[in-house]
Amino acid sequence: MKYFTKKFVTLIITLFVVSLLAFLAFQVISGDPAAIKLGTNATPEQLAALRHEMGLDRPILVQYFDWLKNFLFGDMGTSYSYSMSVKSMLAPKLPITITLTLMAFLMIVVVAIPLGIWQGKHAGEPADVAAGMVGQVVMSFPPFFLGMIFTLVFGLIFKLFVQGQFVNYTESVSGFLQYLFFPALAIALPKIAMTAKMLRSSVVQELRKDYVRTALSRGRKFSSVLFVHVLRNALIPVVTFLAMTIADIAAGSIIIEQVFSIPGIGRLLLASILNRDFPVVLAIVVMLAFLVVFVNFLVDVLYQFIDPRIKVS
Repeated sequence: MKYFTKKFVTLIITLFVVSLLAFLAFQVISGDPAAIKLGTNATPEQLAALRHEMGLDRPILVQYFDWLKNFLFGDMGTSYSYSMSVKSMLAPKLPITITLTLMAFLMIVVVAIPLGIWQGKHAGEPADVAAGMVGQVVMSFPPFFLGMIFTLVFGLIFKLFVQGQFVNYTESVSGFLQYLFFPALAIALPKIAMTAKMLRSSVVQELRKDYVRTALSRGRKFSSVLFVHVLRNALIPVVTFLAMTIADIAAGSIIIEQVFSIPGIGRLLLASILNRDFPVVLAIVVMLAFLVVFVNFLVDVLYQFIDPRIKVS
């Protein structure tokens, strides 16, 4: 219980620090929202009145804690550009990006873990060498480049989807998932190669240890030793790596949405940055930070089940 409590407190502190730093950073670089909203012809009196109405004339820390209080109760503020609640703007777009991220992550887990185990079991064999060479090539391609290749090959040549004709989940769930398949695959492929390579190395290292030789000498089957003992130890660094990839997958989702014309929060984030729409940008940044920190918290909890020897130092 002490272990979980410490990790949970760390999660809360991390989110608080991230939100504060993000708020302060945007105060410095976002420019004057009132001037952006009114335009260059606004008078000083008009600017002062709008700044007061938007609460921008208060001390920064007062603004932050007021925003934090509202955010914790579900009020993410009002968009400067569209004069509508940030929550209502994000509500239809968030499920799209979450689904895309989860699809990419599931692809990594489902493909990379069996592949890494198989490569570790057959390390040095021709098939393992060939898989390693293919993996090295795949790792060198960034997701947006793979996205453009998929658009050309699977969209324009094989007609498996029509680029730009996004199908929303409110219209057709199957069409929605079908359209997201290739964007998710473009994000997942480099991570699949990296994860499989890491797991292969981890399995090979564990297979060389004394406890494996001892278990085999006592008549244990190789498959039993591999899946009961070796895999438990080999998965620990891989689980850590997978947790760290959540941020990369989320970032990849934001970029790949531009390639496939997906109306998720990625497109909204980039447009809001260009428009200096501070409340929208801050809400998205904090949610992405929460995703990364929360996943790392779940990984720390999962460690207790993978290796009960992990304790609070």
